[in-house]
Amino acid sequence: MSSDNKLVLASANPGKIKELQQMLDSLGIQVIPQTELDIPDIEETGLSFVENSILKARNATALSGLPAIADDSGLEVDYLKGAPGIYSARFAGADATDASNRNKLLELLAAVPTGQRTARYQTVLAYMRHANDSTPIICQGSWEGSIATDEKGDGGFGYDPLFIVSETNCRAAELDKETKNRLSHRGKAMANLLQKLQTS
Repeated sequence: MSSDNKLVLASANPGKIKELQQMLDSLGIQVIPQTELDIPDIEETGLSFVENSILKARNATALSGLPAIADDSGLEVDYLKGAPGIYSARFAGADATDASNRNKLLELLAAVPTGQRTARYQTVLAYMRHANDSTPIICQGSWEGSIATDEKGDGGFGYDPLFIVSETNCRAAELDKETKNRLSHRGKAMANLLQKLQTS
C-alpha cells in the first residue's frame, strides 16, 4: 500500500463502491471513488473479467497517481451459455438499468424449468500499485446459485433480487450486508486481496 493508505476505486457503480468500501474498512484504507477525482470511466474493451478489471485499474491509477483497485463482475447463466457475463451491466442495451437487465433475463428464461436455471456470479479484482505495474494483484471469486422466476428482497443491486443463493436458499437481495460480504463472489475475492495486501 501507499504510505498514506489512500486507494482509488475504479468504479462509478454505487452498489459496488458501497460493498468494497465496507470490506476495505478493516485495513484502515481510505477509499476514494474515481468519480470524486473526476476520473472518467474507460471503455471496457476486454473480452474477460480479468482484462476489463486491469483496464479500469490502470486508467484510475494513471490519472490519479495513487494505487487503484478495480472490480469486473457479472452473472453467468448456464442455460444462456454464460451470458450475460462481461456484458451484465449493459445486458438490456447501452442505457440499461438494473431493472431492465433483470426483465430481459426473466424474459429469456421464461420457459426454462427450475433445474436448468443454474447460474453464478463471478468477480475479478485487480490491484495496481502504479500505471506501469506489470504484476498487478489479481483475485477471483465466484458464487453459485440459480435464477428465480420472480423478484424478492430490497437489498443489494444488479441481479440480486433474482439470484437464489445456494447456501441459504434465499435471494441475494434478502441477505444482510455481513452475510452477503462473507458469502458473495466479491467478498471472497476481497478476502483474498486483503490477505495479499497485508503480506505484501
